Amino acid sequence: MAKYSKEAGEKVEEVMHEMKEGKLKTGTGKKVTSRKQAIAIGLSEARQEGDKVPKKAPAKKAAAKKAKK
Repeated sequence: MAKYSKEAGEKVEEVMHEMKEGKLKTGTGKKVTSRKQAIAIGLSEARQEGDKVPKKAPAKKAAAKKAKK
């Protein structure tokens, strides 16, 4: 069974093309340069459209442990 729907994959592909053309922007308006960030944006947009995408991973606790010390 596929984790991601075909539509979600197409959305990520579309976003990757935007990034390569220099048209993809972050929420603050800056240009996206990271491949990982572009994929995250594509999955987020697919999730908003209701495509089959796994839930977001919970935040890591490493930062909280580091702050405790």
